[in-house]
Amino acid sequence: MEENSRIVPNEVKGWNWGAFMFNITWGIGNKSYLPLLCLIPLFNIVWVFVCGFKGNEWAWEKGEYSDVDVFKTVQKTWNRAGLVAFIIMIALVLLYFFVFAAIISSFIVNSNY
Repeated sequence: MEENSRIVPNEVKGWNWGAFMFNITWGIGNKSYLPLLCLIPLFNIVWVFVCGFKGNEWAWEKGEYSDVDVFKTVQKTWNRAGLVAFIIMIALVLLYFFVFAAIISSFIVNSNY
């Protein structure tokens, strides 16, 4: 690989939802193995954000993309899937808290205190 091909264009830089949500799978699929550090407990809390922020750059450096448009097309699918997964995760977390709050409030209302 030439030294110039490793330079990351500004159009490539930015947040990658696929790298954030599917960090390990995304990393293997994009030949970038730094996301495997997400397997380390507690460290992964911070590292998933690093993956989201640096993911596009890592994919560009490791990938064999002919140009920025091809790269963006490939990552667009990852981004869309990652964003959908993030929205579903937030919805499930909110649902969990609402159900938990409803159960706790029913115990408080029905208690004899």
